[in-house]
Amino acid sequence: MGATFWVRYALLLAILWLALPCRAQNVAPASTRTTRILFVLDASGSMRAPWEGQQRWDVAKNLLSKMVDSLNAYPHLELALRAYGHQHENKEQNCEDSKLEVPFAPKNAGAIKARLKTIQPKGNTPITYSLLQSANDFPADKSARNVLILITDGLESCKGDPCATAVALQRKRVFLKPFVIGIGAEREFGKQLECLGQYYNAADVQTFRTILNDVVAQTLAKTTVAVNLTDEQGRPVESNVNMTFQNNVTDQPEYNYVHYRDAQGKPDVLDIDALQSYDLVINTVPPVRQQNLPIRPGRANVLTYKTPQGTLWLQNPNLSPNPYGTVQAVVRAQGSPATVVALPFGARQKLLAGNYEVELLTLPRQVRRIAVKQGQETAVTYEAPGILNIVTDLKGYGSIYKLNNDESQTWVHNLPDGGSSKVNVTMQPGVYRLVFRTKTATGSKFTDVRNFTIRPGQTTSVSIFGR
Repeated sequence: MGATFWVRYALLLAILWLALPCRAQNVAPASTRTTRILFVLDASGSMRAPWEGQQRWDVAKNLLSKMVDSLNAYPHLELALRAYGHQHENKEQNCEDSKLEVPFAPKNAGAIKARLKTIQPKGNTPITYSLLQSANDFPADKSARNVLILITDGLESCKGDPCATAVALQRKRVFLKPFVIGIGAEREFGKQLECLGQYYNAADVQTFRTILNDVVAQTLAKTTVAVNLTDEQGRPVESNVNMTFQNNVTDQPEYNYVHYRDAQGKPDVLDIDALQSYDLVINTVPPVRQQNLPIRPGRANVLTYKTPQGTLWLQNPNLSPNPYGTVQAVVRAQGSPATVVALPFGARQKLLAGNYEVELLTLPRQVRRIAVKQGQETAVTYEAPGILNIVTDLKGYGSIYKLNNDESQTWVHNLPDGGSSKVNVTMQPGVYRLVFRTKTATGSKFTDVRNFTIRPGQTTSVSIFGR
């Protein structure tokens, strides 16, 4: 491939470089952030194998030399080279044969090209050890984008676990999701390397050239995402919702936004770093989660999700003052025991359209089944309560039951265990039963049973006779 191609390619990358993605977590603007690319190159003995008339090593070093040369003039870009398997013969089985040959520096293509000319492939394939060592290759700079590109023609030969190591280093934010380029058609090892990061299979020289170009282009290209939040008919009417782009390797939030759309219903365009993989959490109530966002690097991505919302209004009864004080309610999706949200009465809360159970923490508790519809308000209230006044001052044990229409009873409330029966309890209207035995009674047969009725806004007095 001639020099003209590389000139054109460098110009293309220069255009793409104009605006790198910027995280929402208080980072420097894209134009001032440093991107560091560490090339981790396989120089084990197998790289001497022929590949379309050349050694694999010669193909790899020549293409890599041209690549770093084309990147040499980029601002805020630093390159480094680590090689493995090149210091000890294969018979030595050395599993620490890995070295940072050229450390990070701006405009160091000449140093990398010069070092590539002197390296000779020899020994083992210590990928895991090389990844661990690479953690020390990147300078301590939390604002930088650390990128690792592994080029290999074989699998780990030192009984390490490169996949677990790569994930652990990503979680520590040593580098972003690595690129892995597997070269050589005769060895099908791609599936064993996919867990390392973004894997590419370069079965021939031309494919290897294309992949190397594409990987670097992805590293430097601008990527954007626009998120449409729609109603049930797909109309972009929802907005003002918090959205979290969560790194699905580290489980940490990378970007936090409050969704915005303009008067035409179009969402704004967000810069995003496509070298990471994300889950999107749309923080409606309950939240909507999309795993493994289909983000294409270097593209203007548009993602659409249905998030129709209505409003639940917990409406207080017309009673002032309310003897309950503030009543709480627990909202659950119908058929699910998990709490969606807990709210005080008087509150309004947007909910995703759907069917819910609202448990009112009155005495007794009440459960209402409701349907929340797009753009509509659903009100839930309760009857004005009354007050039960037990006037007798006796120590003992007792409970209150609600009498149902079928003459069954349902437990509602226990009186203080062994304490005074004289209490005032705010309760919902209905027919109830008080069951009480004094502490001094000498048998269950001395239990006192009283039925009573609670009416809205009224006090009902009940007396107990000690025996």
